[in-house]
Amino acid sequence: MLDGPVIIDMNCSQLAIVNVPVTGLWTNPTSPRPIDAPLLADEPDHDRWLAGLDAQPTLEQGRLGLFDRFDSELVEGEPVVVTGHDADGWTRVAAPWQPYDGSTAGYPGYVRTAHLRPAADAPLDQLPAAGRTPSVDAFLDAARRHIGLAYLWGGISPAGLDCSGLVHHSLRHLGVIFPRDAGDQYSACEDIPIPDAQPGDLYFFAHPGKPLHHVGIVTGPGRILHSPSTGEVVVEEPMPAPRQATLTAVGRIRQLHSRYL
Repeated sequence: MLDGPVIIDMNCSQLAIVNVPVTGLWTNPTSPRPIDAPLLADEPDHDRWLAGLDAQPTLEQGRLGLFDRFDSELVEGEPVVVTGHDADGWTRVAAPWQPYDGSTAGYPGYVRTAHLRPAADAPLDQLPAAGRTPSVDAFLDAARRHIGLAYLWGGISPAGLDCSGLVHHSLRHLGVIFPRDAGDQYSACEDIPIPDAQPGDLYFFAHPGKPLHHVGIVTGPGRILHSPSTGEVVVEEPMPAPRQATLTAVGRIRQLHSRYL
C-alpha cells in the first residue's frame, strides 16, 4: 500500500476498470503491428498473441519488436484513471497500481477502450487481499514461481515478465504497490552498499553515464533471480560476468521490513 493517498483531479479525469484478463498499455495508438492483432481484439487472446510473436522468423519481428511500442500491461480488475480518448477505439489512461516517474498518478499509456468498463470509484491506493503477508521469504517464493518463464518486454502477468515486471508482479502478489520500471523501483528503495546486499534486496545495473537498464533480485552472495532479456527465461544463477561489470547499486524494499512500516 502507498504511504499516502493518490491525488487525482476528478474534474479532469474519470475511472475505469480493466475487464479482460490481460491487455497492453501501448506507447500510442499507432504502436501495435499487424502481428499484435490478437491482443487488440475486443476479447483479447494473450496466449495466441505470444504464440504469434514466437512464430516470427526473427526476435525483431516478434517479442523484441515490442521495444518502444509496448510499455506495460494491465490485468483484470486493475483500476485506471482515464485522461483522454482517441479515435479508433483507444483510451489514454494512467495506471495508479504502477507508480511511475516519482508519482503515484500511475503509468501512462494507451489501452483499447473495449478492454475497460466505467467505474464510479475504485481502490486506487490499495490492492485486493494479497496471497501472503509481505516478507522477504514470501517475495522470494513468489518470484521463484516464475523460473523458466520467457521474457516479455512490458510483461507483468504470469504469462510473461520483463526484469522489472518480475519484481513488480511478485510484490503485487503480496499486496504491495511498487513502481513498474527499474529506475523508479530504485528510487522507492533504501540505498544499500553493494557488499551489504541481502536476499530480497534488488540489484540494479547501468552502463557508465547511462540510466538503469536492468534489475534483479538478490538470493544470496553474488546470486541473482531475474528475467534477463528477450529470448531468455527467468533464472536464478550466480551473477554472470557481464552483469557484474554493470552492477551499480543495491536497493532494499522497505515494505518487506518491519522497521520501515
